[in-house]
Parts: sequence; C-alpha cells; structure tokens
Amino acid sequence: MIDPKAPVLAVTGLARERRMAAGLGVEAVGAGGNPHRLRQLLDARVPPGCRAVVSFGIAGGLDPALKPGDVVVGTGVVSEEGRRAADLDLSAALLNMLSGVGSRVIAADLAGVDTAVLAVDGKTELRSTTGAAAVDMESHVAASFAGRHGLPFAALRVICDPASQALPAFAAEALTADGEPDIAAVFFAFARGRARLGDLMRLAKDSNAAFATLGRCRARLGAGLGIPVPASS
Repeated sequence: MIDPKAPVLAVTGLARERRMAAGLGVEAVGAGGNPHRLRQLLDARVPPGCRAVVSFGIAGGLDPALKPGDVVVGTGVVSEEGRRAADLDLSAALLNMLSGVGSRVIAADLAGVDTAVLAVDGKTELRSTTGAAAVDMESHVAASFAGRHGLPFAALRVICDPASQALPAFAAEALTADGEPDIAAVFFAFARGRARLGDLMRLAKDSNAAFATLGRCRARLGAGLGIPVPASS
C-alpha cells in the first residue's frame, strides 16, 4: 500500500540536481553519477519511504532534433535489462504542468546506462538500438527500484550535451562521490592535455542552458514535483 503522506523520491546524479529537486513533499537522493553506488543507496531504503519515484536532472541528447535546454518527459526507460514503462498518469501530469514552460517539451523514452556515453558515434548507436531521445545514468536504476516496490515512476530530464556533440573525456571523472564538480580532476585533465578550454566553455554553455530550464521546470512543478497525491483507501 502506498502512503499518500510519504514524499516523492527524486533520484538525481549531480549535487546541483539534488539541491534543485529537494523541497516540500520531495526527498532527493543522488550518488554522484555512479549507478552502482545509487543501487546500493536505494536498496538500503527498506521500506522505500516514498509514494512515487521521479528521475530528475539533465541528460545527454540522442535525438538529433533536440538541443540544450529541451525537456524530455520519459515514457519509459530502456537499458540492458529491457524496457520499463513510466506511469502514464504521472507522465501526463508532468507534460500538462510543463506546458508553456518556455522550452520545447516532448514525451519520449530515455536510455539508461552504467557507463557515460561520451562519443557522438556512441550516442548514434544508442539511439539506433533503443529509439530513446536522451540518455542518463540514473533513470534505469530509479525505474527498477520503483518497479520492485510497486511504486509509480516518472522521469524529467533536460538535454545538456546534444547528440551532435561529444563530451570531453574528463567529464566522466570530473565529479566527487557526492556529485559536486571535482576541480582537481579538471585541473589535472588540463595539465595532462586531456581537456581543452574550448571544450570546457562549450560544456559550461550547454550546462547553463540545461540547468536554467531545469530550474524553470522545478518552479512550475512545485510541491511533490507536481506528482498527484493518491487517494487514501
């Protein structure tokens, strides 16, 4: 039985996403972009202590038509374990509330991966094999957790790096375990020639566009991330 008084659980990767998601009626968790650690964190939640699960944050683009700042409300999550559908009612509620948010909003599948997809070729292949519009490293873990506990699942992801742009190699290592930017890792990437200023500036521009949209979405959704409270039995 789902407790209507329990919070919505927002599953994130970056600390900035976690802070943004947290609020009235929302408990936000994250594991610094590490799916293995995220699974451990969620497995420790016995009982789950929430009434719904929402994957919340930014994502990499797979659909070539999407640009930084575009919004994807997940219709399902495709991973190596197969496809898990999102709750249609929750997805419809999110789409309705985000209408007019100022950015393009689409409903589409997400791809969930355990290893960051950095290269354009990798994004193209993942798009071909999954049909997903965007990729992240938390949605598949969150969807699996929700499924095990019989909880409704939804996903809201904003495009950061588009399908046509590769992520710099250092991006996969530039986070602390808590999901904060690892300044030392970025510095050493520059020192070793693994990062270029142009790459960093482009990533910062795309990230700013994504987080600006994510902030508008968060403000529009309000308490409980806009997830309707189930009727008490």
